[in-house]
Amino acid sequence: MAAGRDSVQIKRIRNEVLVALRTVYPAAMQADQIMRSLLPLFPTLEFDAFRRDLHYLLEKGYLLRVVSEHEADERLTAWRRRWFRLSVTGMEIADELITDPALSDS
Repeated sequence: MAAGRDSVQIKRIRNEVLVALRTVYPAAMQADQIMRSLLPLFPTLEFDAFRRDLHYLLEKGYLLRVVSEHEADERLTAWRRRWFRLSVTGMEIADELITDPALSDS
């Protein structure tokens, strides 16, 4: 359990991130906007834990980082201000066309 989160809650948060981005696909959302959309469901969610979830989804290839042409160095952009959108694989996971054991309830 990480910071009071169990595996069920982590899976739910990661799935809700995919659902939130599915609603605006193919557009992108800032990490802060995504987190604020999740706060009604997870009122105790902290940004550090949420950032780990985003990082996991990026590493799995379910999210893509969108870099603005106005960012001088994308590595220096704060996580809250970074933009993300679903990848093709992320869309398939969100639409439940394929499954990921790390995100499914079973």
